[in-house]
Amino acid sequence: MRMEFTRKLPIPMECKEMYPLSAQLAQIVDERAVELKRIFTGESDKMVLIIGPCSADREDAVMDYLMRLRDLADKVSDKIFIVPRIYTNKPRTTGAGYKGMLHQPDPEAKPDLFKGIVAIRQLHMRALAETGFSAADEMLYPENYKYLDDVLAYSAIGARSVENQQHRLTASAVDGPVGMKNPTSGNLTVMMNAISAAQQAHSFIYRGWEGHSVGNPLAHAILRGYQGKGGEMHPNYHYEDLVLTARLYDEADLINPAVIVDANHCNSRKDPFQQPFIVKDVLASCERNEEVKRLVKGFMIESYLEDGNQPVGGGVYGKSITDACLGWEKSERLVLEIADLL
Repeated sequence: MRMEFTRKLPIPMECKEMYPLSAQLAQIVDERAVELKRIFTGESDKMVLIIGPCSADREDAVMDYLMRLRDLADKVSDKIFIVPRIYTNKPRTTGAGYKGMLHQPDPEAKPDLFKGIVAIRQLHMRALAETGFSAADEMLYPENYKYLDDVLAYSAIGARSVENQQHRLTASAVDGPVGMKNPTSGNLTVMMNAISAAQQAHSFIYRGWEGHSVGNPLAHAILRGYQGKGGEMHPNYHYEDLVLTARLYDEADLINPAVIVDANHCNSRKDPFQQPFIVKDVLASCERNEEVKRLVKGFMIESYLEDGNQPVGGGVYGKSITDACLGWEKSERLVLEIADLL
């Protein structure tokens, strides 16, 4: 390989020994896992709201956001189950740009993977200890999932990864909900095939071991919009899209049919200020059709302290350095409006 190997990094077990999860925090993770599972199996009619920054870029701003979110979550807890986005890996379309805290715990410094492994585990554990939130992260690199598997509430497989065999097989071994996004092409059959694969048992190689998964009954769909042949963006959250997804679920004969609607990305054409309108449109579709209402389990919202985004080094505290986000005031208003509508 034309690659320079500079140092051996700690394996997940070693990292967990260095930064162990206490019994008290493990109990919080377990309790939240039970409640979240009940939503995806249909035993609870609460909505899931996976909300937070496009990318967790600095610990202080993320924790500031989470402390505010904790107070808001308590106000709506009878109707909404909030799972914060603490996304520590950032896929890049062209490969260039900030790749997330795992690569660069300091966005303005050079990549440091050892510091990154430590930083993402410490951030998730701090969130758990100080706010009681087990959070969501994207499974961008399946082999890295074990660094955080004991603290996560939710995992997402991105639009560029959903066709990848290793992502699908790893998802089949996850003990908790895994959302499979539709691919960037918008082909919903690809997404349904990924869910089917994740719900089945498999034997495969994982981190140098022969592994045998039992299948993940909580693997489900995420609708995030798609791109046309010329790169133009199209939504797929409308009523007819939800009805189609329900039909595809019926035809695939999968268990625990569920959809999370990603209100940003191609659904909003990357305009974060469209997210409130998208959420309300989907909730109206739920009122129109009982099957759709049973299918839609919640939303993904990209939200941070400040509206919009900025380049790396832009200097505005709590403003995204990746995709543009909805600022705190608008986000708080949206969550309260969702609770009212429910």
